[in-house]
Amino acid sequence: MTVTTGTLYIVSAPSGAGKTSLVKALIDSEASIRVSVSHTTRAMRPGEIDGVNYHFVNHEQFNEMLGRSAFLEHAEVFGNLYGTSQEWVEQTLKAGFDLILEIDWQGAQQVRRLMPEAKSIFILPPTQEALRHRLTNRGQDSGEIIERRMHEAVSEMSHYVEYDYLVINDDFSHALSDLKAIFRANQLLQGAQQQRHSGLLSELLA
Repeated sequence: MTVTTGTLYIVSAPSGAGKTSLVKALIDSEASIRVSVSHTTRAMRPGEIDGVNYHFVNHEQFNEMLGRSAFLEHAEVFGNLYGTSQEWVEQTLKAGFDLILEIDWQGAQQVRRLMPEAKSIFILPPTQEALRHRLTNRGQDSGEIIERRMHEAVSEMSHYVEYDYLVINDDFSHALSDLKAIFRANQLLQGAQQQRHSGLLSELLA
């Protein structure tokens, strides 16, 4: 059977919308999906693991990679730098895996310019009140930072029009089902199925 080239997915959301939890649940249930591990200069949070959640680097290391054009996209968010390794993305797609980039709208614009075939998904909270509640309940940020994140969230959410799909994370299980449906539908596109089942199609038309 011919190996099908994977599809690149951009997934964006304001902080607190539940993107990380949804993506984790998706990849835990789908063996053919991978998630990109970005490089970042931000400090490691409790429970995070280097190389699993992020590749944690200092500014000097990040700028060295930037200087040799190692990133498919990069952005500054809340004073921290984030970047996605282009080489790793290309290798993962060639191996036949669908790949998720969890990036903001700035990074999404960069990726679309280089890889216009990428599919994009924006995850929204059901209300601003729900978003504020989620940010507060995380217990990671001060009131001042939460207000800053809320202000940024409104700006970020205005970019939803640039995305192919919208998922509203009101009920987690329903939002996860919506996310799975997007991936499944794209796997069933005629071009992908033609690659995946070339032998069967040849036999059926013989």
